[in-house]
Amino acid sequence: MVTQRRRRPRYPARMDDLFASAAPVSTDGIRVGIGGWTFAPWRKNFYPGGLVQRRELEYASRQLTAIEINGTYYSAQKPATYASWRDQTPDGFMFSAKAPKRIMQSRSLASTRVQVEDFVAGIAELGAKLGPLVWQFEAGRRVDADELDAFLTLLPREIDGRPLRHALEVRDPGAVDGDFIDLARRHQVATVFTDSTDYPSFADLTADFVYARLMRSQPIETGYPPKELAQWAERARAWSRGEDIAELPHVGEPAAALPRRDVFVYFISSAKERNPAAAMELIRKLAG
Repeated sequence: MVTQRRRRPRYPARMDDLFASAAPVSTDGIRVGIGGWTFAPWRKNFYPGGLVQRRELEYASRQLTAIEINGTYYSAQKPATYASWRDQTPDGFMFSAKAPKRIMQSRSLASTRVQVEDFVAGIAELGAKLGPLVWQFEAGRRVDADELDAFLTLLPREIDGRPLRHALEVRDPGAVDGDFIDLARRHQVATVFTDSTDYPSFADLTADFVYARLMRSQPIETGYPPKELAQWAERARAWSRGEDIAELPHVGEPAAALPRRDVFVYFISSAKERNPAAAMELIRKLAG
């Protein structure tokens, strides 16, 4: 009887070589990334063969300039976990994070101060790598203007001496109007631009930064057609210069001009398996 030798998995010659090259840096304050870093199809077209799952964040953070943490919507992590994520990523990298749904689905948003403070205190372990927090209202959830005003008032504006930024994503079309835009501007909270046909998509600028979640990736090599990625690169540059983009849909009055704005662009949902490719290609176009 002939015993066949079991094939060993194919690993890079030196696993550390995967992390030796310099990580990309944000261009003109523009950060580009994806939602999360754990997704099985990415192990076939993004992560190198043989890379152990526990090092996927370490690798992804060296190909992108930001990642939006989606898991916090379902369950906040222990402070030690956030500290571990901070230490696995290179200097200059940044995380955004969704706020827990237990807060967002509360019957009385104005009464969630303790829950908000608890969430912020834990995620503050990300330190200088903590970017905007995303407060997402699902479709069908309408919030009284006075209650939303009270909720935005209680959101902390700094943590451990560092500014803390907030973004609102409202998925009910009936909740988006000029008064909503005015309220967001009064509180200096960004409104999320989705570029989506499924959710409200409006590019009104309401804060000193822009938060875009692009949701139209396609199952093609670069996720988005090259011409569209070039167009998004130009739009991101315009946002970073403090400009409003008239060609995109708006709800309220144009925003006041600013010398510059930080910009966060994430490729989310749709053809999710191609989102890392779209993000990396946009980073290349911005650097070019």
